[in-house]
Amino acid sequence: MDSFFNQYGFLIVSMTFSALLALSLYLPLMAGQLSLASPAFYAIGGYIAAVLSTQIFPVESGAPFPLERLLLEMLIAAAVSGVLALLVGLPALRLRGVYLALATIALVEIVRVLSLNLEITGKAIGIFGIPQPFATKLDYLWISGVLLLVSAFFVYRLEHSRMGRAFAALREDELAAGAMGINPTTTKLLAFVLGAMLAGVVGAVSAHFLNTWNARQGTFDASILILAYVIIGGSRTFLGPIAGGLLLTALPEVLRALAGVPGLPPLAVSFLQDGRLIIYGVLIVLSTLFFPQGLITPALLRRWNRKGRA
Repeated sequence: MDSFFNQYGFLIVSMTFSALLALSLYLPLMAGQLSLASPAFYAIGGYIAAVLSTQIFPVESGAPFPLERLLLEMLIAAAVSGVLALLVGLPALRLRGVYLALATIALVEIVRVLSLNLEITGKAIGIFGIPQPFATKLDYLWISGVLLLVSAFFVYRLEHSRMGRAFAALREDELAAGAMGINPTTTKLLAFVLGAMLAGVVGAVSAHFLNTWNARQGTFDASILILAYVIIGGSRTFLGPIAGGLLLTALPEVLRALAGVPGLPPLAVSFLQDGRLIIYGVLIVLSTLFFPQGLITPALLRRWNRKGRA
């Protein structure tokens, strides 16, 4: 068992990060907003942690990085991401549907281009030598796992609160929700800001986890991957994005294992090893055709609850 966790510790922690990023996209989606900006705030949170820990308040060589500093960086990343989301969201959330998705993709590209050209972000090289608060990669599961549990509980409570019902009303029919007294702009902006804050916190922890941070952390590819987590896992309950993030992050390891099966032609081996984005695209198409609400739906959860009570 110890050898298993030592071998797959990096993967296990990465799965929790993916689930958290999926939740950050799911939050604005609860209010009917298809925002693909999570990688931008994820990258910003990572750069905040990297710059604070290596340039502004560096630790002495060989000295342990205090856990309190990591928590402070998470709070700063959440605050900065929230303020930026507030400033961006006021004009952007006037858009709907695919136009909002394009606007948020533009934000991802703006952050990526800036990080490639600013001195403080290390330009294309990035920032290296980010100090480690934990001895092994698996130790990060203590903070990422707790963060995932807290975030899941928060979203669960939000879904069953008055604000969550307002999110659902906006998702179903914005005009009808407005006629019922719900302020569409304020409600959508709140969902967008909450998702941005969560993505920023995940970025701050990920920067220390990866020990390096550069412009490749927040790209359009990451937007598509996070969207795949939500669509395939399920976009109608908070458990869907979590399941999608966990399963699809583990998928490359499964494909790598399949690529090692003896007798496979070289083309098939190359596809299994390098065709992850193509496979994700195919899964998104199949999911929309056969599971339009994702693998985990509210109806499925109700069926499980009835069986449990029986």
